[in-house]
Amino acid sequence: MARPKISLPPANAIRAIADQEGRLAVKATPGAREERLEITDGRLCAKVRAKAESGKANKAVQALLADALGIAPSRVQMLRGATSREKLFRIDE
Repeated sequence: MARPKISLPPANAIRAIADQEGRLAVKATPGAREERLEITDGRLCAKVRAKAESGKANKAVQALLADALGIAPSRVQMLRGATSREKLFRIDE
C-alpha cells in the first residue's frame, strides 16, 4: 500500500515566515503518524515519522523543509535546537 502524499505548504508561504537572513524557526514533532509541514499561528510546525534518536528526526525535518522549498537538503542548515523541539534553521538560497 502506497503512503499518502506529504502535506506541504507553498514555498513562498514558508519563505515569508523566515527573517531577512533566511533563518526559520520550526517546532518539530518526532514520531508522528504522518509527515506534515504546516503553518500554525505564524510559525512552522514539522511532524516527522522518524524517532528522536541519533539525529534521525533532525535529518527528517531538514529533508522535509528542503522538499517543501524545492532546494537540496544541504542548503538547509540547523543553527540551534539539535536536542530540542524548538529548532532554528538557515535557508541558503
